[in-house]
Amino acid sequence: MGHGHAHGHHHGHHGHDHEHETAPALPAAFDPAVPDEALSPEQRSRRSLLRRAGLLGAGLAAGSVLGAATPAAASAGRRRTGFLWLAGDHHIHTQYSNDGKYRVVDQVRQGARHGMDWLVITDHGNATHAKIGVEKVNPDIKEARAAHEDTLVFQGLEWNIPAAEHGTVFVHPGRNEVAVLKQFETDYDGSVKGASDSTPANEALAVAGLNFLADQVRRRKVKDALMLANHPARRGVDSPHEIRAWRDATGTRHRIAVGFEGAPGHQAAGLPAPLGMARSRGLYDNNPGPNSFPGYPPESYRTWGGFDWMTATVGGLWDSLLAEGKPWWITANSDSHQVYADTAVRGGPDSDYAAGGRHTDPVYGGRIDLTQGDYWPGQYSRTHVGADGFSYAAVMDGIRAGRLWVDHGQLVDALDVRVTGGGRWATLGGALHVRKGTQVTLTVDVTPAGGPNWAGFVPELARVDVIQGDVTGPVADPDTFTAPTAKVVKAYDVSDATGVTRLTFDLGRVEKPVYVRLRGTDGNRSAVGALGAAVDPAGPALDLAGDADPWRDLWFYTNPVWVLPS
Repeated sequence: MGHGHAHGHHHGHHGHDHEHETAPALPAAFDPAVPDEALSPEQRSRRSLLRRAGLLGAGLAAGSVLGAATPAAASAGRRRTGFLWLAGDHHIHTQYSNDGKYRVVDQVRQGARHGMDWLVITDHGNATHAKIGVEKVNPDIKEARAAHEDTLVFQGLEWNIPAAEHGTVFVHPGRNEVAVLKQFETDYDGSVKGASDSTPANEALAVAGLNFLADQVRRRKVKDALMLANHPARRGVDSPHEIRAWRDATGTRHRIAVGFEGAPGHQAAGLPAPLGMARSRGLYDNNPGPNSFPGYPPESYRTWGGFDWMTATVGGLWDSLLAEGKPWWITANSDSHQVYADTAVRGGPDSDYAAGGRHTDPVYGGRIDLTQGDYWPGQYSRTHVGADGFSYAAVMDGIRAGRLWVDHGQLVDALDVRVTGGGRWATLGGALHVRKGTQVTLTVDVTPAGGPNWAGFVPELARVDVIQGDVTGPVADPDTFTAPTAKVVKAYDVSDATGVTRLTFDLGRVEKPVYVRLRGTDGNRSAVGALGAAVDPAGPALDLAGDADPWRDLWFYTNPVWVLPS
């Protein structure tokens, strides 16, 4: 059977597969040859999550890619799409951030406890971090890697994108990871360079920074580098033309900017008083400012079902990017700084971030803190990456390829998505190339939550939506943020389903390029989409400041699959 998710037309590889490290053996929690009693408590916790998701079985023991031709009814652990799905978080802060608190090992330990297979440490870019923090945090990251061998820990930073918002930048581990990140931050960080205003010169500096990273990959200073834009609609300063410029900056061979947060962190911020800080989910409680893009409507500054307006609006900005036929992916993460209901506080009064580039270690504070808006990595938000092995390179390759789906509150345990036609298939982020008129079918296997989430209840999926749009090519106006053909084409009521549920959608005989993506909900809150009921009859509802319990409004989203007839 043809593989179908080759990236030939618009999903280029970065071209350095020969440099990547040999994939290590699978972590003990994944390996059924390791008995439960031989696992640490952390590893047993992870194994229980894998069992719930049906991702533990003999097919994983060899540590190789699972067979693409495995039938749908195969034993647990064999995924038809042929990848090892690893959950992670690319946006995490530590004591090396001016507004952070925890040690690196604290975040990594908690991430592993909450089922994370990969994590990116992303302390804030600023003059102090560039001068001191990039180097100081590296030994702590190396120690965390050694202490938690079953978790891949990347070093990155939260880039102050010149003329725009923040972004995650991270590199493949190696001897030059500190040097490359340090030079990047020194030369291209908007805060360090005084380049925050929305000017053409500052926008050009952002593109130059991405080109610098691509050059480091070409020169083999680092094996790979990626950028993902963080909370893109929070302040309205990420204009459509800037996002397109980042996406297109480095070409297809060394693509660096690959997507944005479909859902921001800080999800606990919406919990109502007196149990929470009574703000907005994601801390999305801003209004237009002098550097904001004037075309964005007021509602873009709020989250919708916990998701950023750019992603949550069917036919909106994300769909306008996908309609160009070019890759741009979504993620979800914690943006963890200080965790809701934690008991730790920053170390004593000698904590001087400006002088030392870090805060002193946290200490026990003697009370439960309900004034914070963050969760631990994996406690609420997860990004699932389809990797061809357990390695840093495999995770980065999977992110670049768009083999990603995201969820909140452990709404579902697993998703298996395939578009088939003409004897070939493609999965998330891929492109199915067929002859015009080929019959094409979307098949989705949904594994429901098999146990309680971290709030103590078992989530129940109520509905799955199929969203489809035409691929219309590059836009004439780079500030376009609508896609007129994108809409919900099918809604499946799965509220009474039990066990793994298969959904099948017939795309018919495809004559023109299209893409499909998926969205699911617990059904607790919904509203007609911004572009009307004909486009989205029951999408996520606007989150209300101070009254947005994130656990009562759960969604998952997938990245798209293209169908390209010729």
